[in-house]
Amino acid sequence: MAERGPWLTIVGIGEDGPAGLCAASRAALDAAAHVIGATRQLALLPPLDATREEWPVPFARGVDRLLARRGVPTVMLASGDPFWFGAGGTVTALLGRDEWVAHPARSTFALAAARLGWRLEETACLGLHAAPLARLRPLLAPGQKAIVLVRDGDAAAEAARYLTAQGFGASAVTALEALGGARERVRTTGAAGWDLNDVAHPVALAIAVAGDGRVLPRASGVADDWFAHDGQLTRRPQRALALSALAPRAGELLWDVGAGSGSIAIEWLLAHAHNAAVAIERDPVRAARARANADALGVDRLRLVEGAAPGALVDLPRPDAVFVGGGLSGALLDRLSATLPAGTRLVAHAVTLESEALLAARHAAQGGALLRVELAEAAPLGTRRGWRASYPIVQWSVTL
Repeated sequence: MAERGPWLTIVGIGEDGPAGLCAASRAALDAAAHVIGATRQLALLPPLDATREEWPVPFARGVDRLLARRGVPTVMLASGDPFWFGAGGTVTALLGRDEWVAHPARSTFALAAARLGWRLEETACLGLHAAPLARLRPLLAPGQKAIVLVRDGDAAAEAARYLTAQGFGASAVTALEALGGARERVRTTGAAGWDLNDVAHPVALAIAVAGDGRVLPRASGVADDWFAHDGQLTRRPQRALALSALAPRAGELLWDVGAGSGSIAIEWLLAHAHNAAVAIERDPVRAARARANADALGVDRLRLVEGAAPGALVDLPRPDAVFVGGGLSGALLDRLSATLPAGTRLVAHAVTLESEALLAARHAAQGGALLRVELAEAAPLGTRRGWRASYPIVQWSVTL
C-alpha cells in the first residue's frame, strides 16, 4: 500500500497577498487541484490552475466540504497564523498528522505589536470574531493592554461602548485595519469618544486600558455583589474556603451541583482560561441567572444543566472536582462515591443539622477533612455596633 502523504496545505495569507507568501506556500498553490478560502483571501491570489471555492456560511459547512476532498491536493487559506485564533486547529483536529502541512504568515498580533511597539508577552491577545465582548471583563484593569480581533467596524464601535459602560471609557483604542496591505490604516481614539465610523474589515483593536471602572479581583472569593442572586449564594468567605479545597488546576473540569447563582463554577473558570465547568441547577430561574452571571463576567463557556442531581449527572463528562452546594443527600454522595474515579476531589457544604450529620457520618466513614466555619460581621445595634452571626457552615472535603 502506498504511504499516505499530506493532501491538505494550510496557507496563512496576509493583506500583502502573494508578496508575503513563503516559497513553500507558493509551491503548494501551484500544485493544488483546489483552493478554498474566504472571498477576500481568494481575491489576493495570483492566477492559478486550481479551482477556487469560497468558504461557505456557516463555517462547519466549509469543513465538511474540505473533508469531502480528502486525498485531493487542496490548499486551505487562513488569515495570518492559522493556529492563533484561526481555523487551522479546528480542521487539523479532524485529520491525521500525516494528512496536512501548514505554512503560517505573520499574525495580526505580531503586526499590531510592531506598529505600536508593544511587548506581546505583556499583552492579552483575544479573538472575538464570534465571541462576546464580555470576555474582556477579567482583563479590565488600568495599565493592562490587549489586542483584540473583531468582526468589523460595527463590532469595533460596540467594543468602545462596552469599555465605556464598564467604566473604562478613558482607554485608548487603536483601530488597525488591513495590516500589512495596501489598505492599512492605524488610528487611535478614546473609547468614550469613539468617532471612527468608517472602520473596515479586517480590523484589530489595540486597547490600553484606563479609567476608574471596577476591577475584577483574581483571588478566590470575590465580593458577593459581583453576582446577581436571590439569596441562594455561597457567600464570599465560604466561597474562598470552598475554592481553596477544590484547588482548581489548569485544564480541569468542575461539577457545581446545586449551583444557585453559579458563583463557585464562575470563580473556578476565572482561575484559568483552560478550565471547564458544568453547573447543575434544578430551578430554571436560578439556572438562567447563573448563565447571565457567567456571561457578564466573561466566562460564557460555563455549561448549564437544568435538573436535579443525581439524575442530571448522567452522561456528563467525568469531573476532576465536584462541589455540592445544594441538594445534598445521602443518595447523591453514594452516587458520586460509587461512580467517580479515584482522585476526584469532592467538597460539600451543609447548613442544616440533618446535612451536618450526614457529612459527619461520611467523614467518619471515608476520611478527608471536616471543617465548621462560624462567621459574624459588625452591624448597627441601636446607636452602637454588634456582631451579626451567620449560619455556621460545615465543609467536608475528600479525595475519593
